[in-house]
Amino acid sequence: MGVLEDFSLEGKVAIVTGSSRGLGQAMAVALAEAGASVVGVARSDQSETEERVRNCGVDFLALKIDLLEDGAHREVMRRSVEHFGKVDILVNNAGMIRRSPALKFDEKDWDDVLKLNLKVVFFLCQEFAKHVVERGGKGKIINVASMLSFQGGILISSYTASKHGVLGITKILANEWAKYNINVNAIAPGYMETEMTQPLRDDEKRNTEILSRIPMGRWGKPEDLKGAVVFLASDASDYITGITIPVDGGWLSR
Repeated sequence: MGVLEDFSLEGKVAIVTGSSRGLGQAMAVALAEAGASVVGVARSDQSETEERVRNCGVDFLALKIDLLEDGAHREVMRRSVEHFGKVDILVNNAGMIRRSPALKFDEKDWDDVLKLNLKVVFFLCQEFAKHVVERGGKGKIINVASMLSFQGGILISSYTASKHGVLGITKILANEWAKYNINVNAIAPGYMETEMTQPLRDDEKRNTEILSRIPMGRWGKPEDLKGAVVFLASDASDYITGITIPVDGGWLSR
């Protein structure tokens, strides 16, 4: 088998959370371009994502589910397996951020961010792993971390805590599930052009500060994640587990 065939996802099924726009949409399309059928999970309309995925010649299942609802992770897996018969890849991309000084941080904002960014990620991983173990196949889990998995930041206490936690559960699940042929890795996007970073890009001072630290001199685009997500979802990464790949234009090197 040639090396390019190792990157093929033909016949695979991938779940991507937060797939209606931005990073999730770009990763869903990338997986489809590599041959995978896609389950998109989002609270908002996914018609654009569905069109782009189907244009790749694969199937798309849109699940309109609020992952903050109790039992949502089980519903995602149940409906995915019901439709496709199996799932091979899980991309935990859905997340939220709340901004406030630590002295004034609201308890509900803390709980909501930790629930979606960390608790939901863990239990979706668990449901996916149960499915893989039960059918005796192999599985690829790709969690979405952040530059705030490595740094403290300001005004985003719960987000920083949650993204540090994503690195931790990526490592422990990789340790526990390697024996089941499940690879667990993460991608840490740098400063990307998304709805979440719009306030930073609109602030001329912060925008200039951020760009001055990025060696590549630009904000990342959602499409910059395509190569990393396909690699980690494919056979090409079969001996890689428990690691986090920064896609950051060199931010962490400075």
